[in-house]
Amino acid sequence: MDPIIMTKPMVGIAHMQVCANRDVLDEELLVYANRVNPSGTEFGWTTVLREKDPNRPDSIPVTCSDDPERVHYLISC
Repeated sequence: MDPIIMTKPMVGIAHMQVCANRDVLDEELLVYANRVNPSGTEFGWTTVLREKDPNRPDSIPVTCSDDPERVHYLISC
């Protein structure tokens, strides 16, 4: 399986979701996101949500239900 795969190209209007290996770096996720799913904004995808956002309680990374060695991350623009 690829180290990073897109699971949802759009989550709301400013997020996307990816499934990746646990040890992935934010930089790797952002490069991937901007390459495979350009956001259309001036700065592109800029932030990997790793902590709970009070405005988006479902923003924290969660373990993949298909592979416990992988994690689903939200990325925002």
